[in-house]
Amino acid sequence: MTLPSDFRTRHIQLMDTTLRDGEQTQGVAFTPMEKVSIAKALLQCLRVDRIEVASARVSEGEKDAVTRINQWARQEGFADRVEVLGFVDHTRSVDWIKATGGQVINLLAKGSEKHCREQLGKTLEQHCADVKQTIAYAHEQGLKINLYLEDWSNGYQDSRDYVFGLMQHLQDSPIGHFMLPDTLGVMAPDEVYASLADMCQRYPQLHFDFHPHNDYGLATANVMAAVRAGVSSIHCTINCLGERAGNASLAEVAVVLRDKMGMALAIDESHLTQISDMVENFSGKRVAANAPIVGADVFTQTAGIHADGDHKAGLYKTRLGPERFSRIRHYALGKMSGKASLKKNLERLELDLSEDDQKKVLARIVSIGDAKQTITLDDLPFIIADVLESKNYQHIDLLACSISSGLDLQSTVSLRVEVKGDKHQATGAGSGGFDAFIEAMGKIMAHYDYTLPTLADYEIRIPKGGHTDALTECIITWDCNGELRKTRGVHVNQVFSGILATIKLINMQLHEMTNSPSSMAMRRLSGP
Repeated sequence: MTLPSDFRTRHIQLMDTTLRDGEQTQGVAFTPMEKVSIAKALLQCLRVDRIEVASARVSEGEKDAVTRINQWARQEGFADRVEVLGFVDHTRSVDWIKATGGQVINLLAKGSEKHCREQLGKTLEQHCADVKQTIAYAHEQGLKINLYLEDWSNGYQDSRDYVFGLMQHLQDSPIGHFMLPDTLGVMAPDEVYASLADMCQRYPQLHFDFHPHNDYGLATANVMAAVRAGVSSIHCTINCLGERAGNASLAEVAVVLRDKMGMALAIDESHLTQISDMVENFSGKRVAANAPIVGADVFTQTAGIHADGDHKAGLYKTRLGPERFSRIRHYALGKMSGKASLKKNLERLELDLSEDDQKKVLARIVSIGDAKQTITLDDLPFIIADVLESKNYQHIDLLACSISSGLDLQSTVSLRVEVKGDKHQATGAGSGGFDAFIEAMGKIMAHYDYTLPTLADYEIRIPKGGHTDALTECIITWDCNGELRKTRGVHVNQVFSGILATIKLINMQLHEMTNSPSSMAMRRLSGP
């Protein structure tokens, strides 16, 4: 796509609607404090141009959240960048927004003749009179006004005269942005370009926003077409949240507009992953591991030939580098790994192995990967220890563990472990076998001034189509003083897979504490 040279100096506004349209994702409901936290991150850290935070008159909880956001925004100088969706209801939406301290209403009008006729039962003239009445009241109350043309994409396609008639009625009203949504995500890039170019050319004095949806997976491509057509404000959400298939992903839009179209943006992309994680946690909607920019695996090279090319000359690196987003590149360990994959991971761990030892370790890695088991960076020292018969990482061994569980009864554990040659026994009780194990292990490790970190996540997997006797993989994410670490255990019993993952973490941390010159916590490792 070739762009005129003047396009390359344009500033594109990004309006984030995670807190309004994103909250229309099935099963997503942010608490007031979560909404405030997301709003702060969007405006203060990510530096988006505008945010849409709610729909008026939804609930008292929503009103409380919007009030808190507006109070903070006024203090920080962001008050005119916080927007609320309002309805053509004369005074009610305006009064609701005013009561929260808001300064901007995004008024929802009908952008298609079918919606106006079938949903409202009104003519174009009647609807425009209602819209003007609400606009006049909002203007009297000192609110800035933007106007959504709901279902505009279908309206433009099916009833163009209605759309142009609506614009004729309203173009002289005090409206800052005319916001054109592809409400049902039905458009393709060529349709977006043709329709938006027509709108921009017909009404050159007006400012148009484009609000895409991702039903056909075309939202980002449609954004490119909209910008090419002359639109300078784009709506998007974090993690593609939104109705049905969601809205355009802010991360994708920002990077594509910068890298592929040379547009100027205000956002600080180094915070994209941080806020993606925040929204993922608050929304409960997991981000796919291969999601562009923010997915867990998108900066991981799996094939050994890629690692080799990067090791020799950075052959598989592009402008889309992880450093831009405060991330690092990883080289996966598994059946497709080569020598360079192993070397890159050894560099991360600051470990040095002879060529012969590297061959042995690589053979084990390929063997484990061939069995479809996941290998993480934290697994590598244990693989090395096992292959090379080193005991450096074996500070604690699980000698015996018996678990008893019953319906409506507490689970109990009897545990025997060896720590640095000293044997210990303990019992524990809990709401489940793993909980009981944690209590018993805590009693033993208290002798060594060691406390297990808090669990941040606990995930159990079996192979797709697996049987009742399938191996179970447990991946535990631990919050180690703000640093998230993952350990993995594999066993036919899912409780024992979690126990093995826990033993692995304890071994790692004991090793680090033992070998840290500044650490005093493990001086009693020889025994209590």
